[in-house]
Amino acid sequence: MRKVGASPRPRGLLERVRLDAVARFEAGQTTRAIATVLRVSERSVERWRRQWHEGGALGVASKGSPGRSRLLTAKLPD
Repeated sequence: MRKVGASPRPRGLLERVRLDAVARFEAGQTTRAIATVLRVSERSVERWRRQWHEGGALGVASKGSPGRSRLLTAKLPD
């Protein structure tokens, strides 16, 4: 089953998009302009901008997919 929304992108490409967004934040571009150029939602750009304000470029770095916890799949000792 496929998720609704943007097509999946490799993690490396997403990192480049986020770093490009950071450069555009520093250049003073608007959220709408960044979203249009990078072909992402304005909501994503707003979230990245907030993360950038709070933690700089490292704050915008991808944390990866939360996925399923390894603890749930690991066999616990008796």
